[in-house]
Amino acid sequence: MQTKVLRILTVLFVIGVLLAFYAGPAMAQERQGGQGRGGGGGRGPQTPPLIMTTTAWEDGGVIPDKYTQKAGAAAPSPELKWSQVPMGTQSFVLLMHDPEPVLGRGAKMDVTHWLIWNIPGTSTGLSEGVGQGELPDGSRQVSLRGNGYMGPGAPAGPYHHYTFELYALDTKLDVPQGTPQQAADTRNAVISAMDGHVLGKAVLIARFHQ
Repeated sequence: MQTKVLRILTVLFVIGVLLAFYAGPAMAQERQGGQGRGGGGGRGPQTPPLIMTTTAWEDGGVIPDKYTQKAGAAAPSPELKWSQVPMGTQSFVLLMHDPEPVLGRGAKMDVTHWLIWNIPGTSTGLSEGVGQGELPDGSRQVSLRGNGYMGPGAPAGPYHHYTFELYALDTKLDVPQGTPQQAADTRNAVISAMDGHVLGKAVLIARFHQ
C-alpha cells in the first residue's frame, strides 16, 4: 500500500516539474509582451492609421464650386489636415487625381490634378490656397495645367471621384520640379522614388461634375 502511494506521489511530482518547466518560458514571454507597446501577445498594438481630413466637404461628398474649375483657373486648393503621423516621417507626398477618364481603358495614366512632394515631415496639413511652384519649405508641385493645384472640371454626366492620396515617407525625394508638359513623367518619377519608403497612406474623396 505504501509503495502504491509512493508511486502516485512520484508521478504527481514529475507532472508538476514538467508543467513548471514548460509554463515558465510562456509566462516570461507574456510578461515581456506586456512590457512592450501594449501587450497584445507580444506584438504590441496596431499602428494607428494616417488620417487626412478637410472642413470643405465630407469625405465622399461633393466638393464646393469654390475649389473647382467653375471658379476659374485660379480656384484655390482646399485646406487639408492630417494626424496620426507615423514615427520616422521625413516628408509627405500628396496626389490628387481623377481616375474616371481611364476606367476600363487600359493602363493609361489618369488626370493629375495636383502632385506635391517633399512636404516637410513636421507639417500637419496644407492651408487653403497653396501658392504655385516650388514653395519656401521645399515642397515641389505640378499638375496637368500648371505648377500647382488644378481644380475638378468633370463635364455634365456621372460624378467623377477626385481622389486625394497622402503618403508619409521616411525620406525626401530627389525629383525635380518639372513642367506641366512633364506632369505624367514627373508623377511616374515620384511614384518610383517612393517605392520602399511609404510609412502610411490616407485617402480623401470628393465628387464633382458640371
